[in-house]
Amino acid sequence: MTLGGLLIDLDGVLYVEDEPIEGSAETVAAIRDRGLTCRFVTNTTSRSRRQILERLGRLGFEVAPEELITPAALARARCADAGHSRVALVMNEQVKEDFEGLTEADEDVDAVIMGDLGEAFGFPILNQTFRQVMDGAELIALQKNRFWMTPEGLALDAGPFVAAIEYATGREALVVGKPAAAFFELVLEGMGLEPGRAAMVGDDVETDVGGAIEAGLSGILVRTGKYRREFVERSGIEPTATIDSIARLTALLADDARWR
Repeated sequence: MTLGGLLIDLDGVLYVEDEPIEGSAETVAAIRDRGLTCRFVTNTTSRSRRQILERLGRLGFEVAPEELITPAALARARCADAGHSRVALVMNEQVKEDFEGLTEADEDVDAVIMGDLGEAFGFPILNQTFRQVMDGAELIALQKNRFWMTPEGLALDAGPFVAAIEYATGREALVVGKPAAAFFELVLEGMGLEPGRAAMVGDDVETDVGGAIEAGLSGILVRTGKYRREFVERSGIEPTATIDSIARLTALLADDARWR
C-alpha cells in the first residue's frame, strides 16, 4: 500500500527548544513536494496550541493550524462526552486557553486534567490533585511521557507525576495523547488515511513508535532528542526504521521499497 502521509513529532525531531534540528525545515519542505499529507503531532503540554504554532513559524516551518494536533482536543471531547463541566486544570497558565468553554475550579470538580507544570510540580498541587481524584473526579492525562530533551539535558516530563497520582489513588488515568489509540485515530481521520498508509516519525520509542505501530501505522525512530539506545533495547519495540535524524527521512522514503 502506498504511503500517503506522515505524522511528525516536534520536540526532539524538528527542534530542541529554540534550535531547529539540522536539515529539518528542508526535509519538511521536501516531504510536501512529494505530495505527502503531513500532520504535526505533539504531546507538549507546556505551551498552548497558539504558542506552538508561533514557535514553528519562528523556526522556519510553515504549518497550517489544522495540521497541528495536540492532546487538548481529545481531552475536551472526553469532557463533552462524559458531561464534565467543572474541571481542575493542572498545567501551565498558557495551556489553559486550549480549554475555553470548561469551568476551571478547585472544588467539586468532575475531572482533573493533568499536563506539564515543570518545576511548579510539588507537594501542594499533587496533594490537591490526589484529593480531587479520591473525591471522585476522573483523572485525564494529556500525556504520560517519562522525560523530554531540553537544552540543559533530559528532564522529567508529566508522566512521573501522573503515575504518582495513579499509585496514590489506585486509579488509572485516561491518557488522551500519544500513545493512545484514540489520538492516532483522530489524526488519521483528519488525514483521510487508513493506518497502513501512514507513518509516525518520533524520538520516543514507546510513545511515538510503539503507539503508532500498535495503532497500525509504521513507526520511524530518529536518533535525536530524547533517543537513547539502551532505552530502545529495554523497550522491546522494533521500529519500522531507525534513522540518524529527520534529515535522513527523504532518503529513506526514496530508497526503501516498503514505502512505494
